Amino acid sequence: MNEPAVPPEEGGLVRLRLDLSYDGTDFAGWAKQPGLRTVQGLLEDALAKQPPGRSVPRPVVVAGRTDAGVHARGQVVHVDAVPLRPGEGRVPVDEHGIPDLQRMRHRWNRILPPDVRVIDARIAPDGFDARFSALRRHYRYQVSDAPWGVDPLRRRDTLAWNRPLDVETLNEAAAELLGLNDFAAYCKPREGATTVRELQRFEWERVDEHLVVAHVTADAFCHSMVRSLVGTLLMVGDGRRQVRWPADLLRERQRTTSVAPAHGLTLVGVEYPPDEELAARAARARAVRTLE
Repeated sequence: MNEPAVPPEEGGLVRLRLDLSYDGTDFAGWAKQPGLRTVQGLLEDALAKQPPGRSVPRPVVVAGRTDAGVHARGQVVHVDAVPLRPGEGRVPVDEHGIPDLQRMRHRWNRILPPDVRVIDARIAPDGFDARFSALRRHYRYQVSDAPWGVDPLRRRDTLAWNRPLDVETLNEAAAELLGLNDFAAYCKPREGATTVRELQRFEWERVDEHLVVAHVTADAFCHSMVRSLVGTLLMVGDGRRQVRWPADLLRERQRTTSVAPAHGLTLVGVEYPPDEELAARAARARAVRTLE
């Protein structure tokens, strides 16, 4: 399902890029699971009821799977559609055999519940793969260290931390984790999956008196990596652990048990290279990385 679509002029499929936003509170994560409410399940249901072509023969492919309770403001997926033939159906189509995607977006959003929206839809450029073509993913984690907890209006996307946090200490510890490393200490292990990642940004800022925000960027993230990084750093920021502790865990590959709750985490964006570099980027990303 991750291979490029065959060009429609060769009798193949048309690849579309969809940009999504969702409140993860009431979802059992991104991935489709029997009997559970998931973002993928609802999106594929909407695409089945209002396909962008004659049909959607494959599951959608997502830039980054999110866990139960995690939100997204800039999620990206691709979907391959069987193009309509000229004159087929009751709506006009473009040269790709696809109806007006802004009209289709309106139809999908009428089917979808209000906690997930299709923000944009377009024909994907040649070589585009939502997962493998991505250069980097950007996440945000919000924490309130107010003694009274979280502003009630932010309770669904902000963690309450009952100890004051020192942002300078947080940034000092975070800087030691940057770069290409084996993040086995910060990932849930999966058989056959690498835990080598390039952490490109890990910065903390205090945006108001009680709200602290972590900005985390990497080329890719393994399972629970962002929440493990944040949870471990919070123990440093409130003074219960030494600044060197997170880096010690990294070097020793000792699995951390300090995993921040899901609801404070939001995927804010996915970054891609110029169109002419998409296919090459996807080919490189499919290769399993090591530190050697």
